[in-house]
Amino acid sequence: MPLAPIDAPVHDPILGEHPPARLALIARLRSLNVALLLGLIVLGTAWELWLAPLPGGRGTLAIKVLPLAFALTGMLRHRLYTYRWMSLLVWLYFTEGVVRVTGDAGLSQALAGIEVALSVALFAACAVYVRVRLKVLPGKAAKAVKADTKDTA
Repeated sequence: MPLAPIDAPVHDPILGEHPPARLALIARLRSLNVALLLGLIVLGTAWELWLAPLPGGRGTLAIKVLPLAFALTGMLRHRLYTYRWMSLLVWLYFTEGVVRVTGDAGLSQALAGIEVALSVALFAACAVYVRVRLKVLPGKAAKAVKADTKDTA
């Protein structure tokens, strides 16, 4: 049995066909995305419940992290669709952070700055992940051409 070259594509039922180096990069990017997402979840929950809740509030604003919790399972399962919609959803948290950086004072302002940084980093990590995953996947036209050539052979 001949040995496959080091950069030969590896077929993964979830990730598709990627060289081993790209699979390792995808795994690292997923870990980064999950870590940033967990950071936003922990920050949002701690911020609204213990660190700097709104005056007179009961901590109900902590439910703002619920959409992030839904995204966690999709990210852990390499669902490309989750990474795509997360790159759009994260801008809501960015906007909240910018508003609270300019409007709040004290610890809440510092926490909002951290939220802005985490949001931007999560957006960038999601965008890179999607780009790397789609890099080797052929377009619909290429798949149609392959199917036509198989039928005629």
